[in-house]
Amino acid sequence: MVEEQKRILIVEDDPETKEVLNEALTEAGFATEQASSAEEAFAKLRKWRPHLVLSDHDMPGMTGLDLLKELRKRKNYVTVIFVSGRKDYKTVVEALRAGADDYIRKPFPFEELIARVEASLRNNEVHRELMEANEKLQEMVDRDHLTGLYNMRSMYERIDYELKACKQNDTNVACIMLDMDHFKRVNDENDHLFGSFVLKEVGAIIKKNIREVDFAARYGGDEFLIVLSNINAENTARFCERIRKTIDEYDFRDDNNHIKLTVSVGFVLSNNEKVVDARELVRLADNALYEAKDSGRNKVFQKAN
Repeated sequence: MVEEQKRILIVEDDPETKEVLNEALTEAGFATEQASSAEEAFAKLRKWRPHLVLSDHDMPGMTGLDLLKELRKRKNYVTVIFVSGRKDYKTVVEALRAGADDYIRKPFPFEELIARVEASLRNNEVHRELMEANEKLQEMVDRDHLTGLYNMRSMYERIDYELKACKQNDTNVACIMLDMDHFKRVNDENDHLFGSFVLKEVGAIIKKNIREVDFAARYGGDEFLIVLSNINAENTARFCERIRKTIDEYDFRDDNNHIKLTVSVGFVLSNNEKVVDARELVRLADNALYEAKDSGRNKVFQKAN
């Protein structure tokens, strides 16, 4: 496997210094891009996504320190090394405390520059691996292991966020509760592994039918919660009917078992004239679900809000 060439962005307003740094880094095998100001650097950061930024401290307009502070507000970590003629310890301490990974004083031997860059990139790799591991752990915490949908741990916070966003844009959030009809007979008539298989299949059906902006969770047992953003009542009803019909026509089958099932669906739409939080919206959707069950099951019912 060919190792990825590391990308370094040089931010330096002095043309001669910039050219010298570029030549040294290119000869050492790095891919480079150049910027003459912090403002130009931001444009290249977005497009080129460097592994490391080599920045001067003093630049006209936005300083290297301002650039660093802005970078440290962002989620994606990029290594930053200052290369500066400033030698007073206060400047060095300020840069390191603001999040610089290293500080190299001018003038410097090229061998030292390359060695420091290589060391910082090794630390960067460790940092990236830790971030990826933490994201995977968080994903495991937030996801239901069986269906791959979210669990309820983070759902209320997500719904509250969508309610605020949709209110600002004068659109609606649809909260949908879905429950398998007579699911008990799945486990009574088959082994319990088949029950897990059915729930996993339902989760896959839901994921296939929602948009990227929507999200869904396993509410508990054989009950599911779906949240649709920027949608009206007509399109929500159409979505619910599509899910109901898909499950009604689906043949749940594994190697040893098969069964036909139906689902009851209840939904409620947010009302921007009323102050309703996530828990209240879910409660209203749950009431709609019970209305669907009471009216004969395998139905879709809308609850007024």
